[in-house]
Amino acid sequence: MLGYISSIYTGSCVDGAGIRCVVFLSGCNLRCPFCHNPETLFEKGTEYSVVELNGKLLKYLPYLKNGGVTLSGGEPFLQAEFCIELIKSLKKYPVDIAIETNAHILNRQLISLADTLIIDIKNYNKVESAKISAFLNYCQKEKKRVKITNVIIAGINDSLKKLKALKNLLKPYNITQVEFLPFKKLCVSKYENLNRPFSYLDIPETTEEYLKEITKIYNQN
Repeated sequence: MLGYISSIYTGSCVDGAGIRCVVFLSGCNLRCPFCHNPETLFEKGTEYSVVELNGKLLKYLPYLKNGGVTLSGGEPFLQAEFCIELIKSLKKYPVDIAIETNAHILNRQLISLADTLIIDIKNYNKVESAKISAFLNYCQKEKKRVKITNVIIAGINDSLKKLKALKNLLKPYNITQVEFLPFKKLCVSKYENLNRPFSYLDIPETTEEYLKEITKIYNQN
């Protein structure tokens, strides 16, 4: 079983609970103009077997205090079979597994094997909302821990209408963790290296003060 990996990052404290090793898988089913990891879209990545990647990750186990391994991307659910076999091998030790996903691809077995699903809600319409709802329905059925993240971009998804739509989408589910993230442009050099345009270059970065205001509005409505 082979998979394509863009990069592996050790020592993350923002991709799930505790200290984590993050595997960024290549490939994504979306083309968000604010994507922070464009290399996962336009580069094939490094080919790994499950055995090879498992061995590499297990070396970091002693350092993953109260943490574990997070599969990110890109979109891990595009390489579901590889992720399933990788998680099965890691669970023998055991290792806490989180998956960061856009929740547009429903694979019940992969959801069942994860401990936590970190769902990043993008700009969405009725069709995309239906996909996310189906994904959340199965997470709820399996009693999985779910965290929602949403990147706030001025003039794009920061309106009261958008915030209410997000809240309505999540209302049927017992989700206590909803985190708004600031839009940043640290990825600009990545686009330059890939010779790709970054279409949100003229949009201002989201300040921490504005993010607090958005969070307050969301919680009040």
